Amino acid sequence: MFEHLKDQPADKILALMQAFKDDPREDKIDLGVGVYKDAQGHTPIMRAIKAAEKQLWETEETKSYTGLAGDPAFADRMIELILGDAVERGAVAAVATPGGTGAVRQGFDLVRLANPGAKVFVSDPTWPNHLSILKHMGLPVVPYRYFDSETGGVDFDGMVEDLKHAEKGDIVLLHGCCHNPTGANLTMSQWQEVADLVNKQGAVPMIDIAYQGFGDGLEEDAAGTRLIAAHCPETIIAASCSKNFGIYRERTGLLMAVAHEAGRQKTNQGNLAYLNRQNYSFPPDHGARLVLMVLGDDALRADWQAELEEVRTGMLRLRERLAGELRELSGSDRFGFLAQHRGMFSRLGCAPDKVEALREKHGIYMVGDSRMNIAGLNDETVPKLARAIIDVGI
Repeated sequence: MFEHLKDQPADKILALMQAFKDDPREDKIDLGVGVYKDAQGHTPIMRAIKAAEKQLWETEETKSYTGLAGDPAFADRMIELILGDAVERGAVAAVATPGGTGAVRQGFDLVRLANPGAKVFVSDPTWPNHLSILKHMGLPVVPYRYFDSETGGVDFDGMVEDLKHAEKGDIVLLHGCCHNPTGANLTMSQWQEVADLVNKQGAVPMIDIAYQGFGDGLEEDAAGTRLIAAHCPETIIAASCSKNFGIYRERTGLLMAVAHEAGRQKTNQGNLAYLNRQNYSFPPDHGARLVLMVLGDDALRADWQAELEEVRTGMLRLRERLAGELRELSGSDRFGFLAQHRGMFSRLGCAPDKVEALREKHGIYMVGDSRMNIAGLNDETVPKLARAIIDVGI
């Protein structure tokens, strides 16, 4: 049987990680891996998470299963964090998942279960794993224009024009905030226009929100998701706790199905639990338990929000400094978009040969499409990156 298997294409980001490790230069810079790093290049455990783990170690009495959907209290807290009072709790079905990736995969599974003929409209570009999962599942993908390489912003006119081709029951995949890989976000008026257009076409929005709190703040970053969930009859939401709680390896996520039609939540909840059973039965609980403890304790929550704000403002400061350095070196504001982007990532919008030149000449590693992780920078490396960008002619 195994002789029929074929080698799978190497993951570009994993290959980039290995190339970085193999580079002997001491002044090399890693801007490829999509994890938050502090100024020392370390991905820390957040203070509130560490405190919750200590409490859990002292008080946990069992490692038994929670349930197919995970602990309902975890879902309640996450729904409150993401949706606020935008929709009634009774309209939301939810299950815990192994990370945001697990939520995305389960969301696509729900789509296939509900409407096997659905096409999935995906931003160009998007997180590569979106496309990989959809290809593996055999779901048809339709790209829609999103990033304007000339301006570094959103090509909203192109986006709207492309989404007009969505049909009833199709899925429009959106990034809730801090778009990966570009860092370019929709304005609230644009979110409203997307909601109106999706409703007009009869399509269903699916939102991947993985960076809440990394952009403009917890409430601000959830505003677009809340608007969509409130204005559209049905919404699918895949959420990740990896970044904003710093629990990457705990694989903690949540999948939500929002439906305003009376009585729909019970059926949706049953189908989400069914999909969990088919894929991994009971979701992991450790990370979810820590998130629940942090969100449910006033002191822990306040400390978590304070540290998250430090992370957010630190990345904004790096963005502003990089844009400033490039402004001084180039004599223009053509890199000003870097200060306007939000989240961990920005996309320079340059050709792959320029990215390769950055690696070969300066030891600066970023994904071939020019996506760079702003959190991989610090005060010492920002000027070096700016000089390298100008040197290779970006």
